[in-house]
Amino acid sequence: MAGSDSTAPAMADAAPSRERPVLYWRHPDGTPEYAAAPKKTADGRDFVAVHDDEEPNFTEAAPKAPPAAADGAERKILYYRNPMGLPDTSPVPKKDWMGMDYIPVYEGEEDSGATVKVSLAKVQTSGVRSAPVELRRLTRPLRAPAVAKPDERTFYSVVLRADSFIEALYVNETGRHVKKGEPLFRIYSPEMVRVQVDYRSSVLSSGRRDEKGAIQRLENLQIPAKVIEALRKSGDPVMSIDWPSPVSGVVMAKKAVDGMMMKAGDEAMRIAALDPIWVIADVAEQDMGQVREGDHARVTFRAFPGEVFEGRVTFILHELDMTTRTGKMRIEVANPDHRIRHEMFAEAEIMTGDMPERLAVPRSALIDSGNRQVVILDLGEGRFEPRPVKVGLRADEYVEIREGVATGDRVVVSATFLIDAESNLKAALSGFTADGAKADAPAPDPMTHDHAGHGEKKP
Repeated sequence: MAGSDSTAPAMADAAPSRERPVLYWRHPDGTPEYAAAPKKTADGRDFVAVHDDEEPNFTEAAPKAPPAAADGAERKILYYRNPMGLPDTSPVPKKDWMGMDYIPVYEGEEDSGATVKVSLAKVQTSGVRSAPVELRRLTRPLRAPAVAKPDERTFYSVVLRADSFIEALYVNETGRHVKKGEPLFRIYSPEMVRVQVDYRSSVLSSGRRDEKGAIQRLENLQIPAKVIEALRKSGDPVMSIDWPSPVSGVVMAKKAVDGMMMKAGDEAMRIAALDPIWVIADVAEQDMGQVREGDHARVTFRAFPGEVFEGRVTFILHELDMTTRTGKMRIEVANPDHRIRHEMFAEAEIMTGDMPERLAVPRSALIDSGNRQVVILDLGEGRFEPRPVKVGLRADEYVEIREGVATGDRVVVSATFLIDAESNLKAALSGFTADGAKADAPAPDPMTHDHAGHGEKKP
């Protein structure tokens, strides 16, 4: 027991006698400001000491065997680079001023200085993903204001081929919907009555031998088929004729008035169909070259929010508006229930199908500062390289790259902020070191001293 009592105090005294080497001093607020000796902040606070056991990454590890090449041969070390990414290399192993080992660079791993090295652990935890650069047929939605117009191909002018008197007007307002065969007005026409009488006379005198010619004279005046059929059955002329609508649609213009006389060739009414309907889009001049007839379009009307009408570009007008510098695109949209009305305002989204394939990357891969566009190449094994590119056509999900990358390259599509931050830090440190070396050359730092065994000066 006595022996054990005497050794306990000795062990207790030995434990605190171990010295903890101080690697460096850091700013008490955690900002990236360090010192090689005790120092105070501008407001008089002491810098915090960082000991060797608090920075396990700085402990000197046993040298690793160089990785083998594909053929099994040992790879040659070209040089050692600064662990912080500074433009400082050494032909022999060495440490930086904080005691960090310089990193060996083997054959095949050398880069141009723009390559960023990120630990594989950080790559995995940050969710860095990459995608290949591929040839794609880009589809870009082109949005333009539009307005609904009647289909001019459905216009029908109601014209009488003989002088007539309007005895009754059934459709007496513009904008009214009519169906094919529905009576528009009742007329009395002396000439139409006369050809009916001539028909009866020719049929009775010739025993229907001249009926075909008499029927042709009736049809030349566009006398309704129901009137001709009644004449053939009874032989009695129809004095007043209910004139039917030749088409279904809406009355766009009405010139007929109850009781008036219509001269032969005068337009009594103009009717236009409502299905289909035209949507005229005003496309900016710089976008007109991307639109082709047949392109799919999606149209939304202010009157029907949230509802999409499908259509296709059927015609591109051949002139631009000199004031607005826009060209008109005609989109044909089905309107079976006649909900879309003329002159409704709309928003057209034309899916411009670009015929040739283009070299493209996902939009998330592009870092665009406005005057400079960059993508991050994934070189494998945690190595990345920022690559300036020239951008072309932009689609919804992809963007064309005209210069800077090639088919088969892989670009970072997620966590690009991480790689870009590493790249910017490396560039900033490189510039700072280069400028600092020039500025400090005439006046060396008096705090530096030779570091034995490594042939470098340590602050």
